[in-house]
Amino acid sequence: MTAISPRHGLLLAAAAVLTAGCGLGAELDREVDPERTGSHATAEPPARPGGPGDLGVTPQVEPPRPRASQECPATGVKVTTGMVNAAMGLRAMPVTVTNCGAGEQRVNGYPDVRVRDVNREPMDVTVLKGPGPITQLDDPGPHPVTLKPGESARSVFVWRYSAVDAATLRGSGVYVEIAPAAGVARQTVEPEGGLDIGETGLLGTTAWQKVTD
Repeated sequence: MTAISPRHGLLLAAAAVLTAGCGLGAELDREVDPERTGSHATAEPPARPGGPGDLGVTPQVEPPRPRASQECPATGVKVTTGMVNAAMGLRAMPVTVTNCGAGEQRVNGYPDVRVRDVNREPMDVTVLKGPGPITQLDDPGPHPVTLKPGESARSVFVWRYSAVDAATLRGSGVYVEIAPAAGVARQTVEPEGGLDIGETGLLGTTAWQKVTD
């Protein structure tokens, strides 16, 4: 049986999580082999495992694993996060808002985010509107999106790995509070493995885009 190299396995995983349209596949390829030499590199292990409204809230990615309550919040939208994809220090995680209410929801712009540590204390993280300067990733930019009941919009969160104490989880964003837009009640999710963003860092986001897959 032919062995699968770490680089090959990483690229297959990236392709399964994010489609070519969002541009992250190419970015992950550059992370693994920046000189395009084709030489193998050892990849870093993945991160550990309503009614109508105008909320003011992506690149196409694999449907996320539900990481929030199955009940519909009073806002009429439910937040879920997907699997964290890792490649040589670059992290990417899809975040989805789904209209779980009875009426339409209108979203526009970027998520409102706050990151907390294992003790639920706020972390010193700067949340960016856009993926730069963290990585080159397509961002649709703010634009109106209308969600009928059952429809979803998605953003991609990106960051660079920073040291995390595995024993105490110091430096890990264990709890992430996310709202479709500023002024809307945030929902707390616990991404699998947390955000290994370190004590200080940058978190990039892409604007909400309607999910069509």
